[in-house]
Amino acid sequence: MHQPSLPLSQDLVLIGGGHTHALVLRKWAMKPLPGARLTLINPGPTAPYSGMLPGFVAGHYSRDQLDIDLVKLAQAAGARLILGAAIGIDPATGTVEIDSHPPVGFDICSVDVGITSDMPALPGFADHAVPAKPLGPFAEKWDAFRRGDGPATVAVIGGGVAGAELAMAMSHALKRRKRPATIHLIDHATALSALPDKSAAKLRTAMKALNIVLHENVQITLLGKNTVSLDDGGTITASFITGAAGARPYPWLADSGLDTHDGFLTVNDRLQTSDPRIFAVGDCAHMAHAPRPKAGVYAVRQAPVLFHNLVSILAGGPLKTYIPQKDYLKLISLGKKAALGDRFGLTFTGDWVWGWKDRIDRKFMDQFDQLPTMPTPPLPFPRAKGVREAMGPKPLCGGCGAKLGRDALSNALASLAPPQRSDITPLPGDDAALLTTGGERQVFTTDHLRSFWDDPAVMARIATHHALGDIWAMGADPQAATLSITLPRLSEQLAERTLTEILASAQTVLQEAGADIVGGHSTLGDELTIGLAITGLCDRNPITLSGAQDGAALILTKPIGTGVIMAALMSRKAQGAQVAQALDGMQHGQKTASHILRDAAQAMTDLTGFGLAGHVQNLCAASGLSATLTLDAVPVLPGAGELSERGEHSSLYTNNRAGFSNIPDSPQTRLLFDPQTSGGLLAAVAADQADRVLDALRSAGYTDSAIIGRLHRGQAGEVSID
Repeated sequence: MHQPSLPLSQDLVLIGGGHTHALVLRKWAMKPLPGARLTLINPGPTAPYSGMLPGFVAGHYSRDQLDIDLVKLAQAAGARLILGAAIGIDPATGTVEIDSHPPVGFDICSVDVGITSDMPALPGFADHAVPAKPLGPFAEKWDAFRRGDGPATVAVIGGGVAGAELAMAMSHALKRRKRPATIHLIDHATALSALPDKSAAKLRTAMKALNIVLHENVQITLLGKNTVSLDDGGTITASFITGAAGARPYPWLADSGLDTHDGFLTVNDRLQTSDPRIFAVGDCAHMAHAPRPKAGVYAVRQAPVLFHNLVSILAGGPLKTYIPQKDYLKLISLGKKAALGDRFGLTFTGDWVWGWKDRIDRKFMDQFDQLPTMPTPPLPFPRAKGVREAMGPKPLCGGCGAKLGRDALSNALASLAPPQRSDITPLPGDDAALLTTGGERQVFTTDHLRSFWDDPAVMARIATHHALGDIWAMGADPQAATLSITLPRLSEQLAERTLTEILASAQTVLQEAGADIVGGHSTLGDELTIGLAITGLCDRNPITLSGAQDGAALILTKPIGTGVIMAALMSRKAQGAQVAQALDGMQHGQKTASHILRDAAQAMTDLTGFGLAGHVQNLCAASGLSATLTLDAVPVLPGAGELSERGEHSSLYTNNRAGFSNIPDSPQTRLLFDPQTSGGLLAAVAADQADRVLDALRSAGYTDSAIIGRLHRGQAGEVSID
C-alpha cells in the first residue's frame, strides 16, 4: 500500500543566511525533523563568508569562493528560500515582515542577520561611502573599483582589526594591479586598542611597510565626494571610502519589542530571546550570560547548540546551554599571503600562518560544496512494462517543463467535437477562446503550473504572470480570474498561512494588471500546483497566431533559458545567482509590452512550454509562412548557455526537439527548444516598424527585447537558422 506523505505541522523560520544558520541548514540536510517546514529568509541567493573577505579584497580569492550558495544549501535541506530582506518581526502575531514578500508566519524563529557598518550619524556617509558590512554589496563595489585604472586613493574609517585588515588587503590588491595607491586608515581613538601591545605593534609595522597612512585620535566632520574632512582642519582625498567601524544592529531588531542591549537582541544561555519561541545568534545577538566581542568563531560554535535547540523545541524536548570560550585564535591577514596569529598573549607571523588560516577557511567553505544528497530509490520489481520508458531519463521538471508533449496534446484535442454554441469562437493554438457576451468580446484562457520553487508566494506570482501571458498576447485587457490551488499536506494552520501568501501574491499581480480574483478552488495533494482561469476584455479583434505577413520581423521581449536553469536547479548544477535572475525574470509582467505591441503586431503569442522554436513554428504554420532565426540575436538568461553546454536540459526538451531535423545540434541551438515558464511575448511586426517598436520596448524597461529573425514565403511552419 502507498505510504501517505507526512503532513507538515510546524513552521521554523530562519531569518538571515549567516554562518550559524548556514551550518544549521547543513545539519538539517543530514537529519531533518519530520513534520517541520523549514524556511530561510535572506536578501540574496548567496551569503559571503567574512573570514575570506580580506583575502578576496587582496585578490587571493574569487568572488565565487567568497560566497555560500544558499540556493543549493536550502535545496539540500529541503527548505524554502525566500529572497527578500526581513524588516520586522512581530512576536504578538508570530509573523516576519519582508520587504518584497507577504508576511511569513512562524511557530519557532531564529535570527542571524549580522550587523551593518553603516554610519547614519556621520554626515555624507550614506551618499559617499560604502559600509564594509553587509559584505555582499561591499564586495561588489570593491571588485569594480579595483579593476579601474590610474592612481587610487582609499580611506578606511575604523582603526580596529577589521579596518587594518581591509587597509592592508586594499594596498596589496592595488599594488598587484600596478596602480599607485595611497591608503588612509582613520580612527577617532587609538588604533588596534583591542589587541595586546605586541600584536598591535606588529600590525603597525606591517601597515607602515605597505605605506598605509594612519590617522589616530581625529574626528571626521564630513564626507564629501572623494573627500574626508577632519576636525583638525585637515582634508583627505579618497576615491573609495569605506567604513569598518561603528558596527551596529539593524534598527528593526529594537522595534520588535524583544529585549535588546544597545540594539542587539539579548539572548540567554540557550540562545533564546525574551520570547522563548525566538532565538538569535551571531553578531546580531548579545549573550547576556557571557558577553563577548563580535567574532565569527562564536557564530560557528553556536551552530550545534542552536540546531539541537530548534529541533528539540519543535519536538517538545529539553534545550542545551551554550557557554562561549573565553578566548579564541585570531588570524589576521597582512595583505599579501601572510598573516598574524594571536592567542593567550602569544603573537606569531609568517607565510605559514596564512597557510594555516587559508586551510581553516577553505575547510569551512568546502562543507557547503559537499552537501548531502538523497539517493534515488530503485524502481520496484516486478513492475509493469514501459514504466522506465515513461519516466524518461530525467526527473519531471516543474513549471512549463511539466507540460504534456505536443503530439499527445494535439491528438487528444483533435478528439473534441466542435463548439455547439454560436457565441464561442475557438482560437486554435492560442490556448484560448473568444466569447461574445451581450455584444462584448472576451478572451478566456487557463493555465496551471507544477511548482519548481519552494516559496509559494513566488510560485503564485510566476503562475499569475504566466497565465496572463495569453491575455496580453491577444491584445486584451485582463478582467477576472479564478484560482485552482493544490497544497501539499499541511496542518490547518500551515495551510492557512500558505494559502494567504498565495492569494496575496496573485492578487497583487492581477490588480496591477487591472483584474480581480472572483473565486476558485483549493485542495490538498502531493505537491503544490497553482492554476488560473482568466477572462480579458477585447475592444478590437484579438491578435492571434495567424495574420503575419511576408517580410515581418520577429520580436521577443524576454530572454530564454528558464527551463534549462530550473532543470539544473533540480540537479544542483545551477548557481544560486543564476536561479535568482531566472526567478526574477519570470516575475516580470508583460502589460506594458502588450500595450506597445498591440497596435503593431500582425500576429503574437507568448512563449511557454513548447520553446522558442515550437512557438515560432506555430505562428508560421497559422500564417502560412516560414521563419529564419538569427541565433546570435536571441536573448539568453545568464548561465543558460553554459548549462546547455554542460548537457543540462528540461525533461520536455526531447519532445520539443522532435521535428526540427533541419536545425543542427549545438549548445546554443538546444536553447531554442527549452520550455519557457512566464516567457516573453513573440510578435510579428512589419519590418519598417520593428526598430521603432524595439526602441519603445527597451525604453519601457524590456531591455532584453530583440529582433530575433524574420518571416518569409516558404513551406508553412518551417523554421531555420542563419
